[in-house]
Amino acid sequence: MMEFSFQLYSARNFQPWPEVLAMLASAGYAQVEGFGGVYEDPAKFRQDMDRNGLTMPSGHFPIEALETGLEEVLATASTLGMQRIYCPHLAEEDRPPNRAGWEAFAARLGNVGEKVRAAGLNFGWHNHDFEFVVLEDGTTPMQILLEAAPDIEWEADIAWIIRGGGDPAEWIARHGGRITAVHVKDIAPQGQAEDEDGWADVGHGTVDWAGLADQLRAETPARLFIMEHDNPADATRFATKSIGWARANMEQK
Repeated sequence: MMEFSFQLYSARNFQPWPEVLAMLASAGYAQVEGFGGVYEDPAKFRQDMDRNGLTMPSGHFPIEALETGLEEVLATASTLGMQRIYCPHLAEEDRPPNRAGWEAFAARLGNVGEKVRAAGLNFGWHNHDFEFVVLEDGTTPMQILLEAAPDIEWEADIAWIIRGGGDPAEWIARHGGRITAVHVKDIAPQGQAEDEDGWADVGHGTVDWAGLADQLRAETPARLFIMEHDNPADATRFATKSIGWARANMEQK
């Protein structure tokens, strides 16, 4: 069964959070995904979620917190009810320039993943576009991460794969078994939505989400599908239109 969630980063500019959570519940969401902006007071945030009938099965934590403050990360995850932790990003200045560097980073992820799994949670990497830029030796960082850290999961951000020059259908076909969650994000037609960084409401852009949903359902264990827009002008519009379209066009009939 496909479960729709909402990445709270999409609503970071539309606080206060209690109002955001109430809006998401009203729009029909039952789940949200956390990020650093909601972890200041996990107990209070959990109360606000409970009040609106929302759960948080997954959350994003940066590599620095995972390596130097894992106990606090795990405590936050426990309070908020997470089952999966994803490392979401690597700052541009920290990105390795070659295969050896990415293999070393993969080893770091593998080490974190071992500790997170020992605590009873799942762990994986969330991609952006830079992982699909071809290195000098002809490989890509994403391929290296999957090969050099064979035990970590992959939260696949399909639109970022496309923006990175990759073909999501090919990546799903090759590595679908590693994909345990999906970011559902859409790309506006060229020249449109420039004030929203070229992103679109789900189902109202250029990504073939209906077809990809069929492939993801058939070729991956992922059941958590998380709506995201990196810079919406109206979070309520994005949340409402996206889940409405997804329910009508992505769920198995």
